[in-house]
Amino acid sequence: MKLVEDQKVSKSMARLLIHVEGETEESFINDILRSHLYKFGYSSVSARLIGNARQRDRRGGIRAWKTVRKDIINHLKEDSECLSTTMVDFYALPQTGDGAWPGRAEAGKLEFSKKATSIESALLEDVCNELGREFNYKRFIPFIMMHEFEGLLFSDTDKFGLSIGRTDLSLKFKAIRNQFKTPEEINDSPITAPSKRIKGLIPNYEKPILGILAILEIGLDTIRKECPHFKQWLEQLEQWPRN
Repeated sequence: MKLVEDQKVSKSMARLLIHVEGETEESFINDILRSHLYKFGYSSVSARLIGNARQRDRRGGIRAWKTVRKDIINHLKEDSECLSTTMVDFYALPQTGDGAWPGRAEAGKLEFSKKATSIESALLEDVCNELGREFNYKRFIPFIMMHEFEGLLFSDTDKFGLSIGRTDLSLKFKAIRNQFKTPEEINDSPITAPSKRIKGLIPNYEKPILGILAILEIGLDTIRKECPHFKQWLEQLEQWPRN
């Protein structure tokens, strides 16, 4: 599919909606990322839980792509001057059946550096196909987080331990981190995913509360230095109101 750009979008009142899969990501957007992005010219930055997550007994979790796509397309149609993006984990992203996300099954066979970008390209193409040739593809920036939100917490293992009152675990966090080139590469099996490794050390780990405390302590500057794919996404968001 050849992507085309339509009429120039006004950026004087740039609005951003980030479709997220759970409460941790929602809190990250509302408590941390929002104030950062306001500095770059946005008038509104908000998170939306995809797939009516609040109406389910079990909040969060990755929804079927067809459900997420409906949310994204509806928003892009409702607000013709907004930017829309996603913040969802590669880990456990549906690969088969009715809930499968475009490109996910194929991405599992690729080298690490191509996994997220291949899915993001497939998502962009799918949304553009649904909205037609007149849609300005620059208004949708899909982001797949490698491998999940908890990977970001390994950007500074000393501050991670300090933020949650477990400095005694900092060396163990560091030992995990040092096995990989970047925190984003901490792998994604049901045993070795970042969240599973943390829960192995802290059985009562409370994801939304402790995860956000850790991010606040670590800071976005450190995360973007340690996590190249997250950095690329953040820079795209920072640049959009100014382009």
